[in-house]
Order: sequence, then C-alpha cells, then structure tokens
Amino acid sequence: MEKQTEIAEKLKSLRRLMEEHRLDAVVLRRVASLAWLTGGAVTWVNTAAGEGAATAVVTRERQIFLTNTIEAPRFIREEGLADLGWSVEADPWYEQARSLMEYLPGGGAAPPAVGFDTPPGPAGDAAGMRVVPFGGEIARLRARLLPVEQERARILGADCAAVMAEAVDRTEPGQGEFEIAAHLWERSQMRGIQAIVTLIATDERIRQFRHPLPTARHLERYAMLVLCGRRDGLVISITRLLHFGPVPEEILALHRSVADIDARMIAASMPGATLGEVFDAALAGYAHAGFPDAWKDHHQGGVAAYEPREYLAVPGNDDRLASGMLCAWNPSLAGAKSEDTIITGPEGPVILTEMPGWPLIDAGPAGSGTVVPRPDILVR
Repeated sequence: MEKQTEIAEKLKSLRRLMEEHRLDAVVLRRVASLAWLTGGAVTWVNTAAGEGAATAVVTRERQIFLTNTIEAPRFIREEGLADLGWSVEADPWYEQARSLMEYLPGGGAAPPAVGFDTPPGPAGDAAGMRVVPFGGEIARLRARLLPVEQERARILGADCAAVMAEAVDRTEPGQGEFEIAAHLWERSQMRGIQAIVTLIATDERIRQFRHPLPTARHLERYAMLVLCGRRDGLVISITRLLHFGPVPEEILALHRSVADIDARMIAASMPGATLGEVFDAALAGYAHAGFPDAWKDHHQGGVAAYEPREYLAVPGNDDRLASGMLCAWNPSLAGAKSEDTIITGPEGPVILTEMPGWPLIDAGPAGSGTVVPRPDILVR
C-alpha cells in the first residue's frame, strides 16, 4: 500500500468517527497521532516531547498541517506531506500562531464541535469552539493497524530484538547502568530507532523498582534490560534478564512464575477476546504462583501501536482485540519480569521480538495443552 493510499484510508476512518460523534473537526497534536495519520512522519524535535512541532486539523473536507517556518521546509521536502495531500500552513516562529478557528468551518448557529487528542493549549487556543476530549477514541483508532503498518511492526520487532541481543552481548560485570543503557541507545540509533524508554536495573534494584531508570550503580551479577523502541511512529517493547554465574533458586522460581503468567496472557490474546478476559488470565496466573495480589504492584501491559501502551488491560475492560493488533504484556514480581511484543491473528498470536539463540521456558497452564515459549534468564 502506497503511503498516500494509507493516509487516505486513515482519513476515511477518522472522518467516519467524526460523523459518529457529530464533530466538525479533529485537532491532533500528540506525536503518536501525527505519526499515525501521516504514515510515520517524524514531527518531534525534542524526543521526550509528547506533542509534535505541528498541529493536524482535519475537517470533513480538508486536512491541514499547521506548523512554523522552522519546521515547514522539512515537513514538505523530507516528509513529503504536501505531496501526500496535506495543506501545510506555516506561521513565522517569532509571531503568535493564527487561531485554530481560521481553519474550521463556520457559519453555523452553534460553535463548531472539535475533538482534541490532548487538552487544548494556552488560554484562547480553543476559543470559539466546543471542545470534545477525544484522546481515547484516537488511541483506539491508532491501534487498528493496516497491513502495511503490521509489516512495519514485524520488521521493527526483529530489529528491536537484534538491538537487545547486541546490548546484552556487550554487558559485563562492573559496567554501570548508564553504560548498559548506552548499549541499547547506540544500537537502536544505528537502526534509526529511538529508544524512547530505556530501563536498566542491576542486582537488588530489580527487586526494588518496577520502572528502574538507569543509575550510576555497577552490575555485579544480575541485570534487567528494557527497551521501548520507536520507528515510523510505531513502538515495540522488549525485556530481557541476564545473570552472571548460577542463578539463585529464588530468582529462578520467580521468573518461572512470571513466564507462566505471560504465557497465559499471550495465549488469551485472540481476536474477539476482551482485554478484561486477558487480564483475568493474568489474575489466574498470579494466584497459581501464590501471589494473588501482586498484580496491583504494576500494570500488566496492554494494546500497543504508536504509544508503548495505547490503553491498558484492567479488570472488566470490554475493549476487544482484533486481528493485526499489537499487544505488549509485562507481568512482573519483585525480582523478575517477562515482556515481548506480539501481533494478534486468527491462528494465534505471533511474537515479534523473538531472539534466536536465547534460552526459553515452555510455559503455560498445566494440563491446558497450551505451551508458549517464554524467555528464560540468560546465564553467562
């Protein structure tokens, strides 16, 4: 599918959603939304920013890309947005940007109803319009990947797995967590991947923190490496554990438990299943492991696409999975975690972040006949 066709299909879906919600326009500012609607354009300058250096305004007849005179040349020449059907409008960077109302349909008795994927900005940004919070609806639209996006995700999953393999291969006792994180950053950047989440924990920090940002602490025996890698807007997540020397039995037992929980969640990730049903599979796994309340210590993952998690699996969630959606489940216990990114399909989920040669555990509910190989702890 050519990118122009891809964008046209997404605009059709977005306008259909606008019609359902009786919106006159939608305003998109999140990096994730802009990447989705442009077929992967890079709209950020600061990699940590949640919003791009542009605003997309979609009405029932037009699609307009609002930016400034700094960013417009790149959006036109390198991202090719004008050739892809966008009207690129640029305001001088040193002047106040024009009001959004200038681009909206007018003439009605009531203010135009406008859906925003993120809260409006400074005072007056949404003046004259009826603001409709629309972030949840847009996230669910982003999660419905077209075949071309599914193929990008497959390639990105393999590349993130290769990044992880190379980073693990370079990790040695005595290295600081910052240095280990740098292995992930370097190998990602070489493949055009932004490591938007890099978590590194060594030794006791794996037990202490679920989101261990890297520190100056040095590795002794046990390391956890976590990567969320973004390219073309899509995000793939992967975690691996590494131990130097024999692994203590307590850690092995914990890891077998999270591998079993992860396998249950993956096996439940079939088209038509609700996220609540996948969450119930996790609850059963935690109870079977003897930790019935451990799920409360951290979220269990959710549907992925243009965010590491577009929306989470929570108790009673009635969002349904469809074929071709990405999921990243991440069950954990204090000292162990299991995480890969999968893509759903009618014949069962496929793991996109498999690492050839990595040791595996045959996990899954005993007696169920379902076995899902899960990454073991690599011992060196």
